[in-house]
Amino acid sequence: MFGHSKRIRYAVVGGGQISQQAFMPGISRTNNSELVALVTGDPVKADELAGKYNLKAWSYDAYDQLLASGEIDAVYIATPNFLHTPYAVAALEAGVHVLLEKPVAASVAEAEQIMAAQRKSGAKLMIAYRLHHEPGNVEMFTRAQAGDFGELLAFTSVFAQNVAEENSRGHNGYWGGPVPDMGTYPLNAVRNLFAAEPIAVHAIGTKTPGRGFNFHDTVAVILQFPGERVAQFTVSYASASAENFTLIGTKAMIHADPCFMFGPKVGITYTEKTEEGSKTHRFDPVEQFGNETQYFSACILEDRQPQADGEEGWCDMRVLAAVEQSLNTGETVTLEPFQRSRYVEPDQALTLTPAKEPAEDDLISVIPQSA
Repeated sequence: MFGHSKRIRYAVVGGGQISQQAFMPGISRTNNSELVALVTGDPVKADELAGKYNLKAWSYDAYDQLLASGEIDAVYIATPNFLHTPYAVAALEAGVHVLLEKPVAASVAEAEQIMAAQRKSGAKLMIAYRLHHEPGNVEMFTRAQAGDFGELLAFTSVFAQNVAEENSRGHNGYWGGPVPDMGTYPLNAVRNLFAAEPIAVHAIGTKTPGRGFNFHDTVAVILQFPGERVAQFTVSYASASAENFTLIGTKAMIHADPCFMFGPKVGITYTEKTEEGSKTHRFDPVEQFGNETQYFSACILEDRQPQADGEEGWCDMRVLAAVEQSLNTGETVTLEPFQRSRYVEPDQALTLTPAKEPAEDDLISVIPQSA
């Protein structure tokens, strides 16, 4: 299937900002992956991106034909969240591997439908948690799990930006809004830092006067974990940019800033404070999208299950759904106890050199996310 070159052939499904700005440039840094096709409903994107990257462009109407063509081994799905499911399920049913942007879908039921399709087909499914391959985050996760910071007690985080209402993220309801889009980052971070799953969720949301979002644009979430541990994060689509988290243990406190974003100039950094003093750990920028693709392609070629599989995505999805329920009811939502078998491991960190990413003004037929 893979020929002599041992490169996994990818199609990009959805030619929006994340595909154009990050995935399509980033895959060129890998040595086991290549971009061969684009699926888009926009003829301008089809023409210009196919020419720029020497790709074959396919319409959404021809997606099943592409899956059956033998021309691709895997798809990277970066459509809006509420459109993930049909494209992921169709690919898996066709035996094509799926690298699926997070969050998995727009409901827990849809996430479970995708997981069921994966189990039935045997094709591989990985959720695109790029920070699972970024050395700074991997170090924090694995040091926390190893007890370097003592018994972990609390986590708090802010992730915020000013999003244009005209962008697809600005008018597609809760599942297109800040909690699934941005809240997934602190949620996934604390799950991997604590190596545990929440047992209760409470959320409070606000709507900024003068903004046209059809959801709570600023949301604060409190999570209760087993072992008397708590976490809190705040996300917003209506503020100045912010990203950080603080983890408090009995031996140390760490503060990470920046911690969630990507780009050629973004180097993850965290400061560790103990009784002995303070130490700052700085990491060079890496090609985060190339890293995750390199890892997934290696899993395909070596027949290994990726760590960020469907269950990892489902663990976040059930919390995101509980946040929505809490926002609607004002109540604390209890979750069934669950223990994930796999969390981020040290050898997942990769260090591919960042690709140059196009500026927002250079993107083709995209309403930029930034307001």
